[in-house]
Amino acid sequence: MNKPAELLGEKGPFKDIIDGYQVRANQQALSDAIFNAIEQGNVLTAEAGTGIGKTFAYLVAAILAGKKVIISTGTKHLQDQLYQSDLPVVLKALDVTIKTALLKGRANYLCVHRLDIAPHLGFINKTTQHDLQRVREWSGISLTGDVAELDTVPEDSMVWSMVTSTTENCLGGECDHWNDCHVVKARKQALEADLLVINHHLLLADMTLKQDGFADLLPGAEVFIVDEAHQLHEVASRFFGRSVSSRQLIGLAKDAIAEQVNDAADMAEIREYAESLENCARDFRLSLGEAGQRQAWTQIQHKPAVKKSLEALMQALKELSEVLSIASERSRGLDQCHQRCTMLLQTLTMFSANKTADKSKVDDSGEDVAASVLWFECWSRSFMLNATPIDVSKLFQQHTDDFAASWLFTSATLQVNKNFSHFANGLGIHDHNSGTWESPFDYQQQSLLYLPEGMPEPSDFSFNEKLIDKVRPVIEASEGRAFLLFTSYRSMHAAEKLLHNTIDYPILMQGEYPKHQLLERFREAGNAVLLGTSSFWEGVDVRGEALSCVIIDKLPFASPGDPVMQARIDAIRNNGGQPFMDYQLPRAVIALKQGVGRLIRDVSDRGVVVIGDPRITQKTYGKIFLSSLPAMPVTTKLDDVEKFYSRRIEEAVA
Repeated sequence: MNKPAELLGEKGPFKDIIDGYQVRANQQALSDAIFNAIEQGNVLTAEAGTGIGKTFAYLVAAILAGKKVIISTGTKHLQDQLYQSDLPVVLKALDVTIKTALLKGRANYLCVHRLDIAPHLGFINKTTQHDLQRVREWSGISLTGDVAELDTVPEDSMVWSMVTSTTENCLGGECDHWNDCHVVKARKQALEADLLVINHHLLLADMTLKQDGFADLLPGAEVFIVDEAHQLHEVASRFFGRSVSSRQLIGLAKDAIAEQVNDAADMAEIREYAESLENCARDFRLSLGEAGQRQAWTQIQHKPAVKKSLEALMQALKELSEVLSIASERSRGLDQCHQRCTMLLQTLTMFSANKTADKSKVDDSGEDVAASVLWFECWSRSFMLNATPIDVSKLFQQHTDDFAASWLFTSATLQVNKNFSHFANGLGIHDHNSGTWESPFDYQQQSLLYLPEGMPEPSDFSFNEKLIDKVRPVIEASEGRAFLLFTSYRSMHAAEKLLHNTIDYPILMQGEYPKHQLLERFREAGNAVLLGTSSFWEGVDVRGEALSCVIIDKLPFASPGDPVMQARIDAIRNNGGQPFMDYQLPRAVIALKQGVGRLIRDVSDRGVVVIGDPRITQKTYGKIFLSSLPAMPVTTKLDDVEKFYSRRIEEAVA
């Protein structure tokens, strides 16, 4: 049997089917290492540099091993790309036929029952009515029910939440449309597949059994491949926790009314109690105060207005639950609404004033939440209450230990200062092999790191103004074609005002359009300047000259005022650790590596990275940031930047 390296090599089949295929020694070595880990049943943590082709590396190894494989990606977009583009190419090259499947969360599939009751879910404006009609027409021809098929309805349309189900409102086997359910069909295909592509949210949802019907999915796998694994810790924190949101509460109220119209027309009191719940949810939001807060629950739980509105909210839930318990025998939909009331009440009880806010022992469902931090966040019209585990390592380890399988964790950013311990310890991964496979890109020739001199401390009131003064000539030298990445919305908006009317290039800013539209406009313009925050630091791929400069304002340390961050800092300190070196610094290093990684995405890309934060050279820990980045030439002189871009122009002319 051929080894993966041979198949990816000069005499392998990929050269025959891919135009311009380039053999990459590190890709071959990575694929062999993955294959060996699978064969031996080991755990492997693999940092694979940008451009190495890690997707082909693990696909070839996994298919060659001939075992049942689950591949988890960071986002639905990457999931689609892997399944629709990369996997077919590899299967064609290897000339093999295996059963494959793509599985997404239930919110990505049309629910026929929800489509039926959508007109009863409350006020529908003309736009939503128009979108709903398009969904109805598409529903008659779609074989998969995957909402990604219908690109004539915007991703952010209100209609999608109306016609897709959630764990809470799915009727399960008692639904009249169960035999035609798109989610059921997709899960059946997933169970029968030799190779299944999912995403991290689905992986964690299955592990925690928060989505019914998944209990047989993961135990059948022999190999788990987790791509973009650096995201897994934060996803695990959300899925191992508990939450209650205004969306859940108001959604429950609207669903109860819709189900009452369908199956309990004589019980008008259901509508009355449901409307009361809606009002109480809105009153509770008002009691929390200003929008934009993200704080520990201890900061607000004893305020009289909050206590009073929380009690009223819980009472409204109890009253709705009581009337639904009577109506529940009428239909599965009404019974499901009753169960949702019970679940929401259990979680809200954790936040009642007589509970210990940060370390509740066991909630009413019997779930151990001893190591959770309670916190809340609110927006202009909505809120969310969260119970987040302070440490997910033991929880994740318990779940992975349940599966006798090989695990591969891979990403371009797993190491900090040439070490995997931050990633591995965060997920409770102890007995594992690790390795680094460098990018094929020539960073010495393709890139330059500019650290401007004379920058004030990030806390200085003049920082934003000085940063723009320093980078404006860089933007001129790069002829636009730049990303400006910020650590806060405030800094981003301040920078936009400073740049406005002072540069001759189109300015695009996060929030003006949906993310995918912003990127399309950026690519089409060819000389634009795009300003973004955290969501643009990773998962964004702009190849070619359209992106020739990445400017980062500050080292991306998370705010110590964040309630989850503060709880984890306290826990590390209480256990004798060093919060800054053990947690805060490694997280910032990974985030910076992701931001810098936006620049060079192809062997022909060239450009300059600018980091405006002087701490990278003035503080001792700055060396850890620098040693973790690709081996780029470093300068503090603007002349070097201008010469770099001039050389590119000369080479293009030549």
